[in-house]
Amino acid sequence: MNRTLPRFSLQLSRLSPLSIALLATLAHAQSRVPATPQDPTAIPGGSLAPVFVTANPLGDTDLIAPATALYGDALIRRQTNSLGATLNGLPGVSTTTYGPMVGRPIIRGMDGDRIRILQNGVAAWDASSLSYDHAVPQEPLTIERVEIVRGPAALLYGGNAIGGVVNTIDNRIPREPIKGVTGAVDASYGGANSARAGAAQVEAGNGQFAFHADVFDRETGKERIPGFAHSDRQRALDGPDADEAYGSIPNSDGRWHGGALGGSYTWTDGYAGVSYNGYEANYGSVAEDDVRLRMHQDHVAFASEVRNLQGPFSQLKFDFGYTDYEHKEIDNGETSTTFRNHGYEARIEARHRKIGPFEGAVGVQLSQNTFSALGDEALVPTTQTTNVALFGLEEWNVTNALKLSAGARYEHVKQDPTAAGNDRFASALDRDFNAVSASLGALYKFTPAWSVAGNVAYTERAPALYELFANGPHDATGQYLIGNPGAQKEKAVSTDLSLRFQNGPNRGSVGVFYSRFKNYLTEYNTGRLVDDDDQVVAPGTDDALNEAVYRGVRAEFYGIELDGKWRVFQRGAHQVDVELVGDYTHARNMDNDEPLPRISPLRATLAVDYGYGPFGARAEMEHAWGQHRVPQDDLPTASYTKLGLILTYRFHVGSTNWLAYVRGDNLTNQDIRYASSVVRDIAPEGGRSVMVGLRTTF
Repeated sequence: MNRTLPRFSLQLSRLSPLSIALLATLAHAQSRVPATPQDPTAIPGGSLAPVFVTANPLGDTDLIAPATALYGDALIRRQTNSLGATLNGLPGVSTTTYGPMVGRPIIRGMDGDRIRILQNGVAAWDASSLSYDHAVPQEPLTIERVEIVRGPAALLYGGNAIGGVVNTIDNRIPREPIKGVTGAVDASYGGANSARAGAAQVEAGNGQFAFHADVFDRETGKERIPGFAHSDRQRALDGPDADEAYGSIPNSDGRWHGGALGGSYTWTDGYAGVSYNGYEANYGSVAEDDVRLRMHQDHVAFASEVRNLQGPFSQLKFDFGYTDYEHKEIDNGETSTTFRNHGYEARIEARHRKIGPFEGAVGVQLSQNTFSALGDEALVPTTQTTNVALFGLEEWNVTNALKLSAGARYEHVKQDPTAAGNDRFASALDRDFNAVSASLGALYKFTPAWSVAGNVAYTERAPALYELFANGPHDATGQYLIGNPGAQKEKAVSTDLSLRFQNGPNRGSVGVFYSRFKNYLTEYNTGRLVDDDDQVVAPGTDDALNEAVYRGVRAEFYGIELDGKWRVFQRGAHQVDVELVGDYTHARNMDNDEPLPRISPLRATLAVDYGYGPFGARAEMEHAWGQHRVPQDDLPTASYTKLGLILTYRFHVGSTNWLAYVRGDNLTNQDIRYASSVVRDIAPEGGRSVMVGLRTTF
C-alpha cells in the first residue's frame, strides 16, 4: 500500500484531546478577521439551512421518503463511540454492536450489504459489511450531519441500499463561501469505557477560496458492565468450571485517531474542491481475548456542483471518492488475516429543466473495488467488483395538495474472484448480474399540517462477494463461513405508508412498512463445530468454530415506526417539549416460518426536554421488550428499561460560543443486551456512567 499520503494525518492525529483543543485555540488567536458569533452547536462555514439531499436530489423539503436528518443539538446529544451506537434508537434504526468500539447501523431489521453507508454521497470502502467485528471507519465527532433514508426510496443508491441509506456529511470540501477564520473544538471524558475524546476543526477563506482542516482522537478503556459478561443462559451452557468475566468486558479497549485536509473554490453558482482524510484504529475483539484489529484507511474525495446552467440541464453535481483500506487481525501477537479493500466510486447527477409537468434528475454511478483477505485464515478470495448504474427520479406536482414521484435504476455488477494459489477458492468463478429497480411514491396534504405519504418499490440486489465466495475461518467472530457460489439475485417488493403532522414546534409521524423477499441471503449456523480446515471437532475443543452457511430463502419484514414531538408548556423563556419514538419489526423465514436472526424487539423511548435561556435539560427513558422470536439455535434476550439524563449550559467568552454538558447513561444500571448484536450473550452494553463534554465555536 502507498503510505505517502497518510503521514501528515498521522502526525496530526496522534495529538491528545487537550492538544487538539490547544491547536484550535492557537488558530483562533492567529486569525486576523474577527469571528462572527454563532450558535454553539452550529458547524462553521455553513451559511445555509440544511437541505435533505440524500432522499431527493431535487432539494425538495416535502419528502415522500421516510427519512431522518440528525444535526446540531440532536447529533451532539447522541454522539458516542461508533456510528451505529450514535444512530441507535432513531425510528427503525438499531445497531449491530460488537463491543463498545464497533457498531454498524441496522434499518428495519436489515444489515450488512443491504444498508449503504456513504460519506458525502459516495462509498468509502471498508470491511464493515463483511463481518460484525469490523468497525465503520468514521468518527462521529467529525460528522456535521447524518441523513437516513428508510425503505423503497433508497433505490437510487443501488440494490445494496435495499434496506436504506446512511449518508454522513461533513464540510471537508467547503460547499459555501467562507470569509475569515472559523472553527470548533470538542472534548469529552467519561462513559462506561472511560472514553477520552477530542476533535478540532479550523476553516478559513476569503469568500472565494475556502480551506478546512480537522483532527480527532478517541481512546477508551475496558467497558464496565453491571455484572457478568456472559448472560445467565450462556453461563448455564458454559458449565460450572468456566472462567467468567465480571464487572468489565475483556479486550474491549481501543483507540482511533485521524485527520483531514480539504479546500474548494466557490463562486455564485457552485463550487469545486478536493479533500483527504486518514483514519487509524486499534481495538480488541470481545469474542476472542487474544485478537486485536488494526485498521487504516485513506480517502481522497473530489466534489463539484454547478447551478443555473443554460440548456436542458439546470444543475450538475459530481462526487468522486477513492479509498485505500486495510485492517489486520492480530492473534496472540501474530497477523492471522489481512483484509484490504481499495477502489473508487463516482456519481454524476444532472437536474433537468421542467419537461411538461415533470421535474427530475438523472445520473450515472460507476464504482470498482478490489477486496482481499490474505493469510493462512483467508476468508474470501481476492475479488474485483465492478458496478455501472443508470438512475433517474421524476416528480409531478399534480395539485398544491398532491405530489407524485417515480424512480428507476439499472445496474450491472461483475464479481471477478482470483484464487491466488489458495485451494479453497480454486472453484470460484466469475459472476455477472443485471439488476433493475423501480419505485413509485405519493404525498397528499389534507391540510397545511396533515399529510399522508406512500411508497412502493421493486428492488434487485446482486449477492455480495462474501455471500458468494466465503470459505474459511474467521477467528474474530468464532465462525467458519461458507458462501453460496451459485446464489442468484435477491429480489424484493417493498411498501410503506405514513401519516404525518407538522405545525410549528409540534410534529409527528406514524408509519407502517412491509417487504417481501425472494432469495433473501443470510447466514445460518449449521450446528456443527469445526476446525480451521472445516473438519468436525468435538464440543469443548480448543479454537472450535461455529460453521455457518449462506443460503437464500423467502422472507418477509413488516413493522411500525412512530416519531413525535410536542410543545406542552411555554411561558416566557421557559419551554417544555415531550418526545416519543417507537418501532417494531417482525421478520421471518417464509420457507420454515422461523424468525430471522438479530431482529430488535418492540422499543419505545419517552423524552422530556426543558429549556430556560442558556440552560437545558433532557430526561430520556427507553424500554425494550424481550425478544423471544429467535431462530432455533439462538438465545432470547430479556427486556430492559434504560434511563438517561443530559444537562447543558451555553455561554460566551468574547467572540467564542461555548456549550458545556453532562450526560448520564443507563442510570438504572441495567444489564442491556441488544437482540441485534451477534455477541449479546458474551458482551452486554455498558453499565451506569457519566460523561462530561465541552464544545466551542469561533
